[in-house]
Amino acid sequence: MGMQSSQPAIYAVMPKYLPNTRFSDCWSSMGNITFYHRNGQCYYKKKPVYTFPGTALQLPKVNLHQRALSAWRKLSHEVQLQWNEYAKRVPSKRPPYDPYVCITGHNLFVSAYHGFAQLGHERIPEPQPWEPFPIITMEYVDAQKSAENLRLRFRLTMSSCSCSRYRLHIKLQLTYPGGGKRPGYMRVFIAEDNCKDDGLVTVLIPGYISIWNLDLPEYKAYCRYALIDTVTGYRSRATDYLFDVKTR
Repeated sequence: MGMQSSQPAIYAVMPKYLPNTRFSDCWSSMGNITFYHRNGQCYYKKKPVYTFPGTALQLPKVNLHQRALSAWRKLSHEVQLQWNEYAKRVPSKRPPYDPYVCITGHNLFVSAYHGFAQLGHERIPEPQPWEPFPIITMEYVDAQKSAENLRLRFRLTMSSCSCSRYRLHIKLQLTYPGGGKRPGYMRVFIAEDNCKDDGLVTVLIPGYISIWNLDLPEYKAYCRYALIDTVTGYRSRATDYLFDVKTR
């Protein structure tokens, strides 16, 4: 039989909120104070301050996102409302895929900000109407190795003839043949040029050996590809793609 301790349970004692003539109860957060309830009583505590240390690869992305959020906050209310209006026509990229579900203007603005940054032209985007992306399929062609770099060639087939305004965007993981997908090992790369009429696009993978710490004659590649609209900065919904890469 187990033995029960005779010592009473000890809980951290937090300040209790005392109702008054103005507020009989409190909940949620205000400033750095969070109100919560336990056993029918209201208490409050200071929110912990956490500093995200980040890695060498994560910090630039975190800083980029912070700049995007700061840029949104500096927009006038009228411009924010315009972004909200355009966002109503944007299909959701996450379930539920419902025509009555849309993103916010804030989401659309930040997405466009990130899109231009990935194209190498970070700037505050102008609100522009959403235009449906062409339907695309991607096929791996070959790989060209030079020093520590790898160039992957793909062929895109599009349903639209105005392909020159789009740039291929991929998230890629290279692993050994038979290896599994690890989302945390996927890295973002952008095609060297906009899409062309012949459908061929090239994506440079600099320092590919050191990225995944693998020097192999053949890789299994896990990929998610999408298009970036170079006019608006908007991105299409990503599609999964699996292929084999031979480097020798």
